[in-house]
Amino acid sequence: MVAAAPSFWKKRRLQEVLQILEDFEQGKSTANGVTDKELWEALKIKQAIFHPDTGEKVFMPFRMSGFIPFGTPIVVGILLPNQTLHSIVFWQWLNQTHNACVNYANRNATKPTPTSKFIEGYIGAVGSAVSIAVGLNMLISRAKGFSPATRLLVQRFVPFPAIACGSVCNVLLMRHGELSDGIDVLQADGCVVGSSRIAAKQALLDTSLTRIVLPMPILVLPPVIMAWLEKKRFLKVWPALHLPLQALVCTAAFGLALPVAISLFPQFSQIAVSKLEPEIQSSTTDDMLIYNKGL
Repeated sequence: MVAAAPSFWKKRRLQEVLQILEDFEQGKSTANGVTDKELWEALKIKQAIFHPDTGEKVFMPFRMSGFIPFGTPIVVGILLPNQTLHSIVFWQWLNQTHNACVNYANRNATKPTPTSKFIEGYIGAVGSAVSIAVGLNMLISRAKGFSPATRLLVQRFVPFPAIACGSVCNVLLMRHGELSDGIDVLQADGCVVGSSRIAAKQALLDTSLTRIVLPMPILVLPPVIMAWLEKKRFLKVWPALHLPLQALVCTAAFGLALPVAISLFPQFSQIAVSKLEPEIQSSTTDDMLIYNKGL
């Protein structure tokens, strides 16, 4: 009974949040004494938990708010030094599996997408990430003219191109159906004007750029910082501190990179009507329309 209490209060809080927003849409919020601060807080909670298209709750590990706590252990594993072939394959597979689930959970769901499309994207992402990571590591290990220290430092940067390429493949392969079907574009009041392939192309481009920007500080800063810290005397005296220190550095880099990457391209973006298809231009008098690009 005690264990069920937190779950009960969470459900009750979510119901209160949804009720506040429903009352606001019906013009009852002022009469109920709800402040602007409470309204914004309710909106933040809803956007963090519920999918904007389906209205369904997103599973905790695949929410953007859960990206740091669930993604950091994977990043720490990817950046471990002196990895074997098996460990490289394992961590790249785990990372792309997590990315695929995040992509699916936060996709644009205005149009139904066959499960086969997501399977294709998953296989393509895992294959590209593992191939690049293994290939670059083998190339560096066989390269002549590198000192052992230089080789180790260079190998620490291999995860970035592997993960960036795999993440872009993941997005493009899992969502390429949007290029032919289009995605819904909406007016400011939420009214759907039509489906646009041009907006879909822009959404995929923005999301792909986000997936390149996001891992950059996460996978570039920690190797640089750790290479500097490893020269310090305290890590040579207490080598057991290496793993927790790397986890701390990765968490800090993750916390810095995620808000920046998402803020570059908000989930709901605007596009000028003049750039869209003629049939959409003739269906609205607005100058700008809104679309859900996904995360």
